Amino acid sequence: MENHFDVIVIGSGPGGYTAAIRAAQLGSSCAIIEKYPVLGGTCTNVGCIPSKAMLDSSENFDIIQHKVARQGIHVSGVEINFGEMTERNRHVVKQNNDGLVYLMKKNKIQTFYGTGSIGKGKKVTVKQADGKTVELTGRNIIIATGSKPSTLPGIKIDKARIITSTEALYLKEMPKTMTIIGGGVIGVEMASIFHRIGVKVTVLEYAKSLIPTMDGELGKELQKILVKSGIDIQTGCAVKGAVNNGKDVTTTYTDPSGKDATITAEYCLVAVGRRPYTEGLGLENTGVKTDERGRIETDAQLQTAEAGIYAIGDVVKGAMLAHKAEDEGVMVAEAIHGKAHHINYNCIPSVVYTWPEVAGVGYTEEQLKEKNIPFNKGKFAFMASGRARASDDTEGFSKVLTDPKYGEILGVHIIGARAADLIALGVSAMEFELTDIELGKISYAHPTFAETLKDAFLAASGRGAINF
Repeated sequence: MENHFDVIVIGSGPGGYTAAIRAAQLGSSCAIIEKYPVLGGTCTNVGCIPSKAMLDSSENFDIIQHKVARQGIHVSGVEINFGEMTERNRHVVKQNNDGLVYLMKKNKIQTFYGTGSIGKGKKVTVKQADGKTVELTGRNIIIATGSKPSTLPGIKIDKARIITSTEALYLKEMPKTMTIIGGGVIGVEMASIFHRIGVKVTVLEYAKSLIPTMDGELGKELQKILVKSGIDIQTGCAVKGAVNNGKDVTTTYTDPSGKDATITAEYCLVAVGRRPYTEGLGLENTGVKTDERGRIETDAQLQTAEAGIYAIGDVVKGAMLAHKAEDEGVMVAEAIHGKAHHINYNCIPSVVYTWPEVAGVGYTEEQLKEKNIPFNKGKFAFMASGRARASDDTEGFSKVLTDPKYGEILGVHIIGARAADLIALGVSAMEFELTDIELGKISYAHPTFAETLKDAFLAASGRGAINF
């Protein structure tokens, strides 16, 4: 039958395109539906990829401004061309877009651009930009429509002066001042980008410390480092509203003492999390159910209440992470084909791409204490690392939490240079049940940042590494 597929994927972000590719590899005929005229979803177009491009550009500028002189390299006349910086951003994104188009063709996945809506009998209607519709049917449907930025009561995102990270990544002119509401992952990454290139940034965070979902010591250390760099960070603040004045925005909030306060800046960037995006999907035509937060309810194999309809990524419970969505995409594709696949959600890492980077996997110290789970802690400062001193990246530490009886790794938390890459060692250790003694015994190249983890494992196992 024309336009009938074994698997129809709605949404082409990391979860969606990974699910489609894996299903095609296993022999299914596949279609992927994308609302926008480019593939890749939030991550590729307005999230992970462009933000990392901007973080890298701003970091290079910051290194030239503040770091290389200490190494005997003297540079003058360095300037930011904000237009060229954002243009490079678009170029990086386009390369990824083109790569995804190639992968769809290579794996014989048929792409439909438009808004997909599910009808009865697993029929999917794709409404295209020109108003025309295409009717598809499938044996299986995978919902991978991702998420959208959230806001707070009293704050309307107008995308002009009151913006999200989506608009911030493609501003036409570099602002002089910016208020950021939210000190989570997105908030501190955006703060880093703009502060490094000369924007006066103020971060307002409701919690008592930054990145509140991660280990508490990481947030405290990151806040200390960012404040030292010149970012104004105010925690324990309850934001009440934001008003676009035309050329700037006034944000009102309550400070930690309970007093009302205001701050005015050219832009107000709202970074208070994201919400599942399921509008227009036609879920009312199916047996699919959602919870009180709008997330699609699924079983352990991510199948919804209607057989043959699955959901992955940001529209289901769990961390809203691209790599979590990718893992779920593979799991669902394999489950459809009768292959056993399991995800250990405790072994999915979280990363913040500030500098230094922040990464964590497994239980935090606070979670272990709350659950009354005994643990040993090993901690090693980057200041004591030869590699860190050689590269002038001495801020931060590696911290591991292990089981006192067997040495099982319960959590790994790093703030320091290349933490985003180092965390893979912690993930591997937890996934394959290695112990702190084993990880302290293996050989690590010297000098490397990874040696900070070795010494942390040694400290946790009680073998006498430097501990503080």
